[in-house]
Amino acid sequence: MFAGCAHGPVNAPLSGSTGGPGYYFRNEPQPGNAEDTLFILAFSGGGTRAAAFAYGVLEGLAETHVRRDGKLHRMLDEVDAITAVSGGSFTAAAFGLQGDKIFETFPDAFLKRNVQANLAWRTLDPLRWPRFCSGRYGRSEMAEEYYDKILFHGATFAALQRPGAPFIIINATDIKAGSRFEFTQDYFDLLCSDLRSFPVSRAVAASSAVPGLLTPITLHNYAGECGYAPPTWMSAQSTNRPGRLRLRAEELGRYLNPTNHPFMHLVDGGVSDNLGLRSLLDALMIIEAEPSLARQQQIQKVKRLVLISANAHSSPENDWDRHESPPNSIAVAAKAASHTLDHFSFETLELIKDVFEKLRGTSGASNGLKLYPIFLNFSEFADPQKQRFFMNLPTSFSLSDNQVDHLRKAGRQLLHQSPEFREFVHDFATPAGKASKP
Repeated sequence: MFAGCAHGPVNAPLSGSTGGPGYYFRNEPQPGNAEDTLFILAFSGGGTRAAAFAYGVLEGLAETHVRRDGKLHRMLDEVDAITAVSGGSFTAAAFGLQGDKIFETFPDAFLKRNVQANLAWRTLDPLRWPRFCSGRYGRSEMAEEYYDKILFHGATFAALQRPGAPFIIINATDIKAGSRFEFTQDYFDLLCSDLRSFPVSRAVAASSAVPGLLTPITLHNYAGECGYAPPTWMSAQSTNRPGRLRLRAEELGRYLNPTNHPFMHLVDGGVSDNLGLRSLLDALMIIEAEPSLARQQQIQKVKRLVLISANAHSSPENDWDRHESPPNSIAVAAKAASHTLDHFSFETLELIKDVFEKLRGTSGASNGLKLYPIFLNFSEFADPQKQRFFMNLPTSFSLSDNQVDHLRKAGRQLLHQSPEFREFVHDFATPAGKASKP
């Protein structure tokens, strides 16, 4: 009976008003970080495959050094923000908490551990079954406890605000609305809730809660209790609101009505954005509608915008079209969901490319902003056999040590061979405003 009352951690209400020392991008100190460069990483979903590929990108950045104004800069130290989803959120959160220590701990603690089998054994443990009788404790709470034990060790978002750490955006999906929800104080302000006291492991569990396999993570809505005033772009009277911005305002505006929406249930962020790129798209769209936010976010000095997208997309081969008998229902359902996800991810990539092209056309003459869109994925390998190897890796939380090491190497290799990345490294050595030889 007592076990049936089990409950996952509840997000705490704000003790004061919004806009204080919370987990906002503007509150992230970056000592020694170049002010003229905004450097963003985006880590996709895809289980351990995505986590290992993203980890390889971090390794590649750590081994890239550039001399500028007589000082040696490591590219990893220039990263200002990481937006991540599902499998990629493990790597992002671990790096945000541990910094360089991740290169000592992460492979053994997570990448080369059979996380999938451990979660399955915990689900089958009869001693845990009574807790599952509670409607407020599910498989994701069990997963959260396991992630905390092996990787996060009780850390909350307050621990992410360490000096020099990049701003970490962990993305999940509000399953009722089908809309993206990010674990930042800007979003928690809508709920009048305090993110600094929220467990990192719980946010990662929400971001990777695959519907059907894992249960939703629930947040409580305290809207109206902290004096929160919505920004201008969310107002229905805003004059500069294209269709996407209007839709985003409506999605987030729901949270301001706690009577009708006292709770929200979050699942895998890949349902709404498997690339982790929508947070950047939304930010650029909002700043375009409300330019004053650029000053508030302290990015008005930026002359270079770097985006590295680590996309661990896979497409396992099958021979369904060689047989008269159709595949089973489970396989069909999984493939149908995968096709929908792949098409949405393709549209997201095309959209962000269009946004970057628009920025190139409008900002080049005005303030000299230079853009470096760097898209890393397995199709960039020239060798078809190498492409096939990576594209056939499963989406799971269990890969062999050899597969993990190959994924890490792929992240480093694709980063170093990227023409856009090499161009940025060259240009970074010359401060903005000075002549740069090709």
